[in-house]
Amino acid sequence: MKKSIFFLLLTCLITTSIFSQNLQSPEQFLGYEIGTQFTRHADVVNYFKQVAENSDLVEYSTYGKTNENRPLTYAVISSEENLKNIEEIRKNHLDNSAGNKTNSPNQADKAIVWLSYNVHGNEASSTEAAMQTVYELVTNKKEWLKNTVIIMDPCVNPDGRDRYANWYNQVKATPYDASPLAAEHNEPWPGGRPNHYLFDLNRDWAWATQVETKARLKIYNTWMPQIHVDFHEQGINDPYYFAPAAEPFHEIITPFQRGFQTEIGQNHAKYFDENGWLYFTKERFDLLYPSYGDTYPTYMGSIGMTYEQAGNGEAGLGIQTTEGYELTLVDRVAHHFTTGLSTVEIASQNVEKLNSEFNKFFQNDQLSYKSYALNGSADKIAALKALLDLHEIKYGATNSGKIKGFNYSQNKQSDFNTNENTLVINTNQAKGKMVKVLFEPNTKLSDSLTYDITAWSLPYAYGLEAVASNKLLNLNNTAPKTAVNNTTSNASGYISKWDSMEDARFLAALLKEGIKVRFSTLEFENEGKKFNPGSLIITKSDNRTYKDFNSKIITIANEHGRELTSASSGFSKSGPDFGSSEIKIINHPRVGVLRGEGVSSLNFGEIWHFFEKDLHFPITPIDTDYFKDIDFSLIDVLVIPSGRYNSLFNKETLAKLKSWIQGGGKVIAIGNAVGSFADKDGFNLKENKPETKKDTTATANLISYASREREGIKDLITGSIVQTILDKTHPMAFGYGDSYFSLKLSSDSYSYLSKGYNIAYLKDSPEVVSGFAGSEATKNMKNSMIFGEERIGNGSIIYMVDNPLFRAFWENGKLFFANAVFFVNNENFRLKI
Repeated sequence: MKKSIFFLLLTCLITTSIFSQNLQSPEQFLGYEIGTQFTRHADVVNYFKQVAENSDLVEYSTYGKTNENRPLTYAVISSEENLKNIEEIRKNHLDNSAGNKTNSPNQADKAIVWLSYNVHGNEASSTEAAMQTVYELVTNKKEWLKNTVIIMDPCVNPDGRDRYANWYNQVKATPYDASPLAAEHNEPWPGGRPNHYLFDLNRDWAWATQVETKARLKIYNTWMPQIHVDFHEQGINDPYYFAPAAEPFHEIITPFQRGFQTEIGQNHAKYFDENGWLYFTKERFDLLYPSYGDTYPTYMGSIGMTYEQAGNGEAGLGIQTTEGYELTLVDRVAHHFTTGLSTVEIASQNVEKLNSEFNKFFQNDQLSYKSYALNGSADKIAALKALLDLHEIKYGATNSGKIKGFNYSQNKQSDFNTNENTLVINTNQAKGKMVKVLFEPNTKLSDSLTYDITAWSLPYAYGLEAVASNKLLNLNNTAPKTAVNNTTSNASGYISKWDSMEDARFLAALLKEGIKVRFSTLEFENEGKKFNPGSLIITKSDNRTYKDFNSKIITIANEHGRELTSASSGFSKSGPDFGSSEIKIINHPRVGVLRGEGVSSLNFGEIWHFFEKDLHFPITPIDTDYFKDIDFSLIDVLVIPSGRYNSLFNKETLAKLKSWIQGGGKVIAIGNAVGSFADKDGFNLKENKPETKKDTTATANLISYASREREGIKDLITGSIVQTILDKTHPMAFGYGDSYFSLKLSSDSYSYLSKGYNIAYLKDSPEVVSGFAGSEATKNMKNSMIFGEERIGNGSIIYMVDNPLFRAFWENGKLFFANAVFFVNNENFRLKI
């Protein structure tokens, strides 16, 4: 027996020795010292595979793919014993996140730490640090792994990282050039920061519009970590930032979460002080906007933190700072490596406290609003349900009848009538605090100086009537209704409603199939039903040469869940008949979108994503490099994203553009691109100038240096929600009611169009229903146009002062954009080349 035990021990020692001999450090595997090159994403993946294959302490998996087919991966790192029982550990931990109040001892006895690297592609030092960190954990820090499970995502944004790394490796000098003037420190448009669709993934956690986020949330919800770190980079002269965060903190953040951030920060400071490294805390990066990699986990019970290293895409392998020292990639990696290990260390030292406080976070009795009830079109309710499903937030229906509470559309306490389709989300669930954050009518601000937008309430974003109630509502389950249409061979045509993006997708699908579609500009009645303006009409007459017309229409409608009304006759009981001039044809528009230098890469990405992923409709990107030389006859619509166009839209180019519009072209200008046409010859748009007062004492210059930033916010709007008035008779407003809640992102203000159509606008007393707007900026919003159309000759220019596609999450704005493309001044057929 003793002999057998001896041989067993010997076998284990030999096996462990083989593992440790085969396990390679990053330098051994890659062939260069970490920090002396930027590693391609494929090589990062191969390194993590090598570690997992040669260590019993790491499991490595793929959780999805990017738009450019790069793998999204994560590693689970813990002791060998823990990994053998990892499913039991995970379930015990999730049971703890249910917030159950129980006298029995909780089975959760491990700390769960999630480390996310390289969410911004050109903040590339962190992925290099991730390789160094995983190696250190499984070789020299095994003791921490006994009571800790680390989830490590080595690269959240592979497409952006490779865009940056490949560019840098192509242009850098050998040896690298530290001068800020060198090409290697000046990225071309759009830079490596965003993902494929040029979205900022660090602002997509809550909205989950991107493929990377959707895939990540599935894994995140299976673990619900107690600590989450998002590794970043900032300007080259700001050394290093770590927790605690800056004000404002959202009110649901617990004293423990705030205090433990400080505890973690103090542990980091110990190591930074020992090494003589500079750092700062409590500045700039607040915890309010819910869609960051620090705030989203925080609202899910975690200690969510951002770590910011000096560098960014500007730094390359090394750069001379304005403070007279050289910042190298080797330095940057060392700093992220240190804070990563320090985070795991402090978690390992506080397992019992982390588990106890984690459980308390999910007890939501203290929340004042117990339920949120929402009414609206089935399509908009379904879109909101899809978002809630991604976050595993529970919902149901109610038969409560009349509810008293805060009414969102009225911005006051009032009664709210429910119906069989009313959606209810209660806060007495594990993720009740996240429900509060996403649905609260107006976020409480402890400080108006914030890092991002201050309003995002989902009832406004999804265009739903809503009430927030102090009463807990009973829930019922409801099964979704599926539209099933049948072929009708003798139909004169088919009618379909128009009030959601699902309807717009249906239209886009019909047009791509070559099916001709019309829309009504007036209300009408046919087959005993009343139809609102914007309703789609697909006639047999328009499509008489289309083979299998009826079956094709039915197939597409069923695929999109559209309920068609089969019209036996084009004769309407009231309103226009099918042949009326008020029933306008929708031509298949050829859409060009401006991109390149001067264009906001974020807004271009939003437009690109809208057409390809939301609408599934083709566009032609046109670069600013050759824009002035293009043949405008090849497009029908030109979308100009927000951007700076002073040099591009010179007198000559504007004249050429105006001539094309006069011939029937259509421009859609968004955000600050609208300003390119303000006060210019031949355009009716006028900018509202802020009121100026005579100041003989020059008091403005007597504001103290320390007060200038805070004083300046009087002129700012940092993402607030305003209620606009709509001209719902204009085709661009079809599908909407008398008003629209717009997300205002800037203080830009323009007068009403004296020649043209003011489609959405503000009057004397604009109402900010949620979020922060500076006093002076609010005054300047008075009597201003938000959406407008100016006719020039046979064409149009559409002004969208507020961006309806912002981060793809303002769902209720998207139909305005679809209307602008398909409905506005689009009925005249033009020969296509």
